[in-house]
Amino acid sequence: MPALVDPAKCNGCEACVDACPTEAINMIDGKAFVTADECTDCEACVEECPEDAIEMVD
Repeated sequence: MPALVDPAKCNGCEACVDACPTEAINMIDGKAFVTADECTDCEACVEECPEDAIEMVD
């Protein structure tokens, strides 16, 4: 159940990049992108995102 970023809500602040312990989040065209295979479902990015742009999906 990897994290999913809503690019319409993402403001590119990179808080999630800093919060991710597995470095599964990269910035692409100014928006956060989660590499699903590297995501460990820890939800650190969900808690850190000030825009509520990240959620866990099935």
